[in-house]
Amino acid sequence: MTSNRVFFNTSSRKARCARRFLQSLLRIRQRRPGSLSSEEVRQRSRRIKMAAYSSMACTVGSRRAWSRAIIFRLQSRAGRHGRMRRRCLGVKKKPSREMSQADRLRDLVPGGEALDFCNLLEETAHYIKCLSSQVEIMKSIADIYCRS
Repeated sequence: MTSNRVFFNTSSRKARCARRFLQSLLRIRQRRPGSLSSEEVRQRSRRIKMAAYSSMACTVGSRRAWSRAIIFRLQSRAGRHGRMRRRCLGVKKKPSREMSQADRLRDLVPGGEALDFCNLLEETAHYIKCLSSQVEIMKSIADIYCRS
């Protein structure tokens, strides 16, 4: 008799991230089963995105600037839960000067604003590595559910 369970090497970082992400997905799924309106689908997709980022950042811990920035954002967002967020309806300001490639990279990597160039490159490499493993985890989860 075969089982639908998939066993991971629990000592690897990728396995811990996958386990956290699956637990978060189960909590999201248990909130509202059944058919959903378009707004509820949007909210659920936001929750899934936040669950993916939080599982990735919590697995890495506070050793990296990008993970600290993501954890801080998620905690501050949780503090604002239930309150309305203000949105600026005005026109976005255009940068007064041309952005360098390093400044663009600082905008892309969470927590990159406060880093010097060498540390920024190191954080970027680690962030990309974690994002690619996150994609692999999501692909394997999707493959498992498609086979069922």
